[in-house]
Amino acid sequence: MSDATAVTEVIEAFKDKGFDFIGKSHDGWFRLHGPLMPPQATSVCLCEIQLDPSFFDLPRVRLLELPSQLPLVVPHLGANGWLCYIAKGTVVLDIFDPVGQSLACLDRAAYVFGQIMKGEMVEDLEEEFYAYWQGPFCLVDLQGKDLGQQQCIVTKCGDSSFWFITDNEERTTNKLKFLHHQITDKTVLTYRVRTNVRPRPLTTDWPPRTVQDILTWQGVLDSRCRRKIHQRIQEGNIKKANGVLILVESPLMTYGFVVLYKRQESHGRGKRIKLGDRRDLTFGLKVMPVSVVRIDDRYLAERNIPTLQTLAGKNIAIVGCGTIGGYLSEMLVKAGAGTSGGKLTLVDFDCLYPQNIGRHRLGFPDLFSNKAIAMANELKRLSPGSNVRALPVDARQAQLGPLDLLIDASGEESLGHWLCGNYLSSTSMLSVWIEGPGTAVRALLRTDRSGACYRCLWHNNKNRKLRTVVGSLPVLLAGHGCEGLYVPFPASVSVHAASLGAEMALDWVNGIYSPSLRTRLIDANYQLATPDCDPPRDTDCQACSS
Repeated sequence: MSDATAVTEVIEAFKDKGFDFIGKSHDGWFRLHGPLMPPQATSVCLCEIQLDPSFFDLPRVRLLELPSQLPLVVPHLGANGWLCYIAKGTVVLDIFDPVGQSLACLDRAAYVFGQIMKGEMVEDLEEEFYAYWQGPFCLVDLQGKDLGQQQCIVTKCGDSSFWFITDNEERTTNKLKFLHHQITDKTVLTYRVRTNVRPRPLTTDWPPRTVQDILTWQGVLDSRCRRKIHQRIQEGNIKKANGVLILVESPLMTYGFVVLYKRQESHGRGKRIKLGDRRDLTFGLKVMPVSVVRIDDRYLAERNIPTLQTLAGKNIAIVGCGTIGGYLSEMLVKAGAGTSGGKLTLVDFDCLYPQNIGRHRLGFPDLFSNKAIAMANELKRLSPGSNVRALPVDARQAQLGPLDLLIDASGEESLGHWLCGNYLSSTSMLSVWIEGPGTAVRALLRTDRSGACYRCLWHNNKNRKLRTVVGSLPVLLAGHGCEGLYVPFPASVSVHAASLGAEMALDWVNGIYSPSLRTRLIDANYQLATPDCDPPRDTDCQACSS
């Protein structure tokens, strides 16, 4: 079906619903006017439907006649009648059924409007406040929850200016180094206030243009927050600031705006404005919304796992920064390792050589560098707020200090046995390794003396217990000469192993210790011999007895 044919058929289908085609919008979408009738409603509301000519985007719906009984602020109804009837990205539009999908969106919009009229929330719909509140970027790097005055760093990148709000200048400045921003000002007066009410735009003119507009809007939402905001704006005026940046912490998000003072107009008669003065000259001051974006380490780690505890605040060490440890350390940092007072220690005395590049997280720029140091530098580049320490020494000489979790990603069996013998009594231990030439990946978590350690598993394997695959693992070597031989497998296997290790580390911090032995079969030519389980300690294990 051609695009022209599809558009014609959709317009005809909407005509059958009482809609008339009235032209195109400024961006080329088709505009139709007609009735929006909620289910079981006795009256209709005139609305405008805007249709994407390619039918890739959701139709836009705007109420042309707002019911008189509607309050100034309601959920899902934005400025000038725009209706948020479904969260973008939560549905897949069928471009091969433009008529069906467009009419389904009309029905959904009618249902949501009906819920609004009845005063009922649509629980599965995310309110798109940001669609109505846009402006220059304000990046917030606040780890604490203190309200009141905050520090603001203004930067310039190209022709654009940015505001960075911080409670730790050193941490934020470190992040700015990697963004290549130039700091231009540190004097912008900034306040942080809190409200228990989610932000919703007014159904009348939007966005607010003056302080009075802001206070009217906030008065509808939360009168206490309105008073806090008004007080801070007055304080900025008394302190003779050029402007004040207000951040509002709400249950849904943080949003903000800038108030720009006009000194000559405000103080032309030389009068000083006092707090609570009814002749408040700040009401007419212009305001500018800002797009607040969080860049604090807690948010970056929690955003993708909101129901889980992250690795923030834990002291974790990884022994081995090779083909597994490189990828694993990056995944741990993305899960919060090294943040909020925690520390991630990388231990490896080896250097990165050309033959390592094909399956290592590091690359050509780090050739002949120590793996631990190079990986620590890379992690600090990716996550400047993380506390990552490199120990370029043999693990047997490393001074690790108190640990919450020790991870053996070395892939060296003898070193794994040594680590068990020296650390099992003082910390939880996670071992991650690759079986054969990428046949499978395995990981074992030991949290108490009743569970098996890495050497316990070695004892079991000698007795043909807890084996990885049915039969024997393949033996495959590549290279030239005795000193150049190695076990070949692609980088994807290393990522599989690292992913399994990261999964078990997150389980560990969330108190999930079972199954302690987990195997992921990579080569489909083999059959898994041991399902995930909780093997007990081996009575003959010297490491457990040491």
